[in-house]
Amino acid sequence: MELLGGILSVKAVVFLTFSVFAIAALGYAIGKITIKGINLGTAGVFIVALVYGCLLYTRLSDNLMAGDITFASDALKIVENMGLIFFVTSVGFIAGPNFFGNLKRNFKSYVLLGVVIILAAAVTCVACIMIGANFTDLDHEQFRAIMVGLLSGALTSTPAFSASKAAVGVDLEALVSVGYGISYLFGVVGVVLFVQIVPKIMNANMNDEVAKITAKTGESRKKNSLILTEVDEFGFFPFSLAAIVGILIGSLIYRNFSLTTTGGCLLTALVFGHYGHIGKISIVPKNSTLKLLREMGLMLFLIGAGVSGGAKFVQYFEPVYFLYGAIMTILPMVIGFVVAKNILKLPLLNNLGSLTGGMTSTPALGTLINMAGTEDIAAAYAATYPIALIAVVLASQLIILFC
Repeated sequence: MELLGGILSVKAVVFLTFSVFAIAALGYAIGKITIKGINLGTAGVFIVALVYGCLLYTRLSDNLMAGDITFASDALKIVENMGLIFFVTSVGFIAGPNFFGNLKRNFKSYVLLGVVIILAAAVTCVACIMIGANFTDLDHEQFRAIMVGLLSGALTSTPAFSASKAAVGVDLEALVSVGYGISYLFGVVGVVLFVQIVPKIMNANMNDEVAKITAKTGESRKKNSLILTEVDEFGFFPFSLAAIVGILIGSLIYRNFSLTTTGGCLLTALVFGHYGHIGKISIVPKNSTLKLLREMGLMLFLIGAGVSGGAKFVQYFEPVYFLYGAIMTILPMVIGFVVAKNILKLPLLNNLGSLTGGMTSTPALGTLINMAGTEDIAAAYAATYPIALIAVVLASQLIILFC
């Protein structure tokens, strides 16, 4: 039996490894397809992963892994978490040198924008609960559980998803997961398309917009007069160290709230990137390493999230829930953009960068960086993201308590 178990495990590993690379190859090919200057980019990987999860994953895993779905789910969660750590840690390092100066200049704007986006999403969710309750066969608690799941998926917020599951109780956790899985697709793709469509509608000159945020930040990665020692050529040592510290910080819980791995790694990498060295030892990886890990992390995250979400998507999908989720994505996004443009007067790329942070959308940030050709956007994302992270977790819990 031990030998048989070992053979099944080998088959499972080969199957999952093959799946990851197959999804990546096809996803990037589809993401490259451009229509009127707009493409899915890396989000194409998410679309392929979702379809793969819907149509093939359960059937193939049943045949190849003797129904060991638990193993497969755990493996996918590892892929997703590793990708998330690679991505947010890279973003933190990249944004670090400009982050604190940028935050100091625009602190009120970033806080206000993060709060406005999440408040708009929460109000939209409450309105959908009040209206939709008249057209569902579910009892109020069940319907509310699905709706807060839709809210967390519409904002692609794993912390809100986790907090919602804890708040509704064990009996209703599955319904929160259903809502999250249904709205997550549009939550990813909707923001990715929005940040590409808006500059085209506004006929924005991307070179001019890049110059505006460069002038605003006014800083680049500064090297002091010290000759710094690098522990390894590519900077994997400081990257790994930041990830370790970030995971530990993210695991701290106070009254059911934590920064999670995402927030912990982002915060730690921002600090490492800002200071740059400890004594004569460099704690910043090479920029080429960060770009590679950022893209690879985004790819792995989308594969893990897409396949696992797709496996449940068909089972629980209802068009009206998808509509609710789309509304919860579109309204906060549009309101946030209008406020940032007309009230806060943020430059376009700072506006869109902050918007991706307020919507907690890592795929959209990756798309925006690639489209603009500058890493400076990451500073706006990093400044708004923590505000949105805290606000969406609180909003989800308040809706469960009072609606």
